[in-house]
Amino acid sequence: MTDALADLDLLREVAAEAGRIAARFWRRDPRVWWKGQSPVSEADLAVDAYLSSALLSARPGYGWISEETAARPSDGGEERFFVVDPIDGTRAFLRGEPTWCVSIAVVSGGRPVAGVLDAPSLGEVFAASADGAAELNGTAIAVRSSGGPGETLHLSMPEPMRRQIAGRTAGPVDYAPNIPSLALRLAMVACGRLDGTLVGARANDWDIAAADLILERAGGVLAGLDTGPHLYNPVPRRHGVLVAGAPDIVERLRAYAALAA
Repeated sequence: MTDALADLDLLREVAAEAGRIAARFWRRDPRVWWKGQSPVSEADLAVDAYLSSALLSARPGYGWISEETAARPSDGGEERFFVVDPIDGTRAFLRGEPTWCVSIAVVSGGRPVAGVLDAPSLGEVFAASADGAAELNGTAIAVRSSGGPGETLHLSMPEPMRRQIAGRTAGPVDYAPNIPSLALRLAMVACGRLDGTLVGARANDWDIAAADLILERAGGVLAGLDTGPHLYNPVPRRHGVLVAGAPDIVERLRAYAALAA
């Protein structure tokens, strides 16, 4: 078994338990604090504590990046590290909506090599390794090709971006409701429920790392307005505007995103 597949097995197991921990707080009014304009709940902290203990016990040499706790470098020569969002979609979680997930990735050589999104309230687990296909609940998934430039695109994006581009696009667009969990929104592209998405500026590495790999292994692309695949490093960063979809619509999505940038 390759390292990526072994790591994927670990992520599946740990993400499932993390989802069960989070579910104990869902729709039960967990305590909430604020980091600037972003909420963090006792559920986020409980899941993060579990993930840190379980993952770093199993892989003590790996580094750690999380939305909720300080980063730590990997031990040894290889930069192999976990990138974790204990609950992606905290606002949806706190509103009692089901569109949230536990997001975990392993990064090696600058790119994710194993990733899992566990969405217990939806009963869905997205997973991929660098050695295999992207899967939803164990079944292979793929992005949906749009066809020609005149084909209608089924897109989801934050409401401010939708307002900026509505009526200004070169081709027809069917706007789906926005999914606050960025990781799940990218997963919806990976499994073909959406043709693509636009992502507003300031997304973090922990928002996208696992979904980036799942989308890639499903045949899709996550890219900036003028850049290719992102290289991850042990110092997490915020991103500019991103687009995600099948390769044949990326330039069309970039044109739309430029209208909203």
